[in-house]
Amino acid sequence: MRIGYKIALFLCILITNVYAQSYEVNLWKTDIPNRIENNKYTEIKTYKDSVLVRVSQVSIPTLTIFKPKNPNGTAILICPGGGYAHLSMDKEGYKVAAAFQKNGITAVVLKYRLPSDSIMLDKTIGPLQDAQEAMRYMRREAEKLYINSDKIGVIGFSAGGHLAATLSNYYDEKLTDSNENLSAKPNFSILIYPVISMENEITHLGSQKNLLGIHPKKESILKYSLDKNITTQTPITFMIHSADDASVTIENSLNYYYALHKNGIKVEMHLYDDGGHGFGQGNTKSNSNWFNTCITWMEMHNF
Repeated sequence: MRIGYKIALFLCILITNVYAQSYEVNLWKTDIPNRIENNKYTEIKTYKDSVLVRVSQVSIPTLTIFKPKNPNGTAILICPGGGYAHLSMDKEGYKVAAAFQKNGITAVVLKYRLPSDSIMLDKTIGPLQDAQEAMRYMRREAEKLYINSDKIGVIGFSAGGHLAATLSNYYDEKLTDSNENLSAKPNFSILIYPVISMENEITHLGSQKNLLGIHPKKESILKYSLDKNITTQTPITFMIHSADDASVTIENSLNYYYALHKNGIKVEMHLYDDGGHGFGQGNTKSNSNWFNTCITWMEMHNF
């Protein structure tokens, strides 16, 4: 057996073992809100080495739960990016979850509905409905998951960062008929090269188009430009961005940082000179490991 094949086999077994420590559940136990029944709208999945790396046309949202052997009580909801067109499930989902899991943190990867008029009455609220319910699910199942309801955060990448920031500011917007008295507010927020603004000058136009439509109304642009909607109740935040990000300009993070600071919200931001966009858990162009820095930040705030 060649050495290269042995290494590949070992890595495949390693990946399988890590992901075997997770399980998937449907997010909604009742009817999915805001839903249009469309049997022709089915998921498009891309696999690599038996791992789901990319998915689009999500109509049934799920949670993939990574439970650590020795949970420390902290949990985090993970929102993969993909411009609200697809979800980068492995690089910005499962791999990040496995890293948190190794640190004793219960990680939950959200496969959320992507905005579409084909399956939603109002596509602008679909992803947020799923994110809110995911937070409620984690609090509802806190005892079973061995987590502290006061130590549940959210992390998002790119458009997933926009969803995480939207949840961090619109956690109490009532979007379903449920009367369940469970908070959807994250206790902390981690945004990695996030889309923040929907304003034409600095937004990621693909995310804007997919979420708000081809000709978005001014009020929709304002509502979903999260730097314009921060309050004193927005969760403390950790942010990462690269100056050379050609997809989501660094002004997105800078404007959010300034708005958080102005409202007295604790925020820590790390900026890379190099790194580009979509580097997931790592950044090979920088000698700084954002994930380890993030863990340090969480420990500093008792998460």
